[in-house]
Amino acid sequence: MSGCRKRCKREIFKFAQYLFRLVTGTLHTDSIEDELELATVRYRPEGLQQLEAQTRFTKKELQILYRGFKNECPSGVVNEETFKVIYSQFFPQGDSTTYAHFLFNAFDTDHNGSVSFEDFVMGLSILLRGSVQEKLNWAFNLYDINKDGYITKEEMLDIMKAIYDMMGKCTYPALKDEAPRQHVELFFQKMDKNKDGVVTIDEFIDCCQKDENIMRSMQLFENVI
Repeated sequence: MSGCRKRCKREIFKFAQYLFRLVTGTLHTDSIEDELELATVRYRPEGLQQLEAQTRFTKKELQILYRGFKNECPSGVVNEETFKVIYSQFFPQGDSTTYAHFLFNAFDTDHNGSVSFEDFVMGLSILLRGSVQEKLNWAFNLYDINKDGYITKEEMLDIMKAIYDMMGKCTYPALKDEAPRQHVELFFQKMDKNKDGVVTIDEFIDCCQKDENIMRSMQLFENVI
């Protein structure tokens, strides 16, 4: 089970890094051309200042992100269908539709059916530069599909099935049907400490912090950008 959880979190962080590269086009702003283009970027000063305080991105990085975000999404928001198209390009070997739906809901923090620039950079800041605690909170929110503060076996099974579909049939030829449910059972055996049939955020974080594989995956992209 730890391998599957590690793989899941690794793919989330890879996707976060991919999104960052997608909207910026580059991670460097050293060229004269980029510096000149930065000078033309306009974003609400009060909004930019607030985001700089709330995230781990610099003012220059936020300007670059906003420029790229507006280029990719002129309306200023990403809807779920656009999100699914982006994600399908990232995982062409399987069906990523369901997992992209769950991930979209995790980015859509105010649950209004769209991901704004603010939603986008807040999520990226956690995934790419957040503390282990922040990343684990974000991961718990992803697994807690109905956002009631608990992870049930049904929610975890939905997530696991979505991961297997996304990774593609060729990856798991023999265990495709049984593996998700087996992983869910192992997950609950390890994390559901009081055996009440649900996993709380405290149980989730406590168990993850004691798992070396998970901790290693949490630190994959801490200083990557």
